[in-house]
Amino acid sequence: MAYKLTVNGRTTDVDVPSDTPLLWVLRDVLHLTGTKYGCGIGQCGACTVHLGGEAVRSCLTPITAAAAGPITTIEGLSPDGTHPLQKAWQEVDVPQCGYCQTGQIMSAAALLSKTPKPTDAQIDEAMSGNLCRCGTYVRIRQAVHQAAGNTKNSPQRAELVNFTVPKSERSL
Repeated sequence: MAYKLTVNGRTTDVDVPSDTPLLWVLRDVLHLTGTKYGCGIGQCGACTVHLGGEAVRSCLTPITAAAAGPITTIEGLSPDGTHPLQKAWQEVDVPQCGYCQTGQIMSAAALLSKTPKPTDAQIDEAMSGNLCRCGTYVRIRQAVHQAAGNTKNSPQRAELVNFTVPKSERSL
């Protein structure tokens, strides 16, 4: 069946079965591979995109629902990677393996669009549906604060990397 989608500001028609998840339309039909497949059950957040300005899990969003509003993927967040979150992610050195990062950034962008100066608690709540295998949650929070201009809540990078394991916890 044919569906008209607006993805990253461009309107396109796709011909897919009605139960096709948006994730596969984005990746396999439109070749927008920034949105990642993680778990397929909406638990990890790697596939997060914006639908009508709301963060949604594209692995669970059927194409029938996706046709209802404009879709923004990581590719559409900024054409040249200069969105404040993308810049903060690099400056704070958030990614390790990087697999979850597009979903993390998209969830953070949805938060900042509604709450321009979020608190730690608001960031933690908004990001709670995004899992990071590498555990970079402290840096994710710092990058969100930095992108929001919350300098009082955005410690300098050196404060995060100058961590020393206490002697009592060191093993030979």
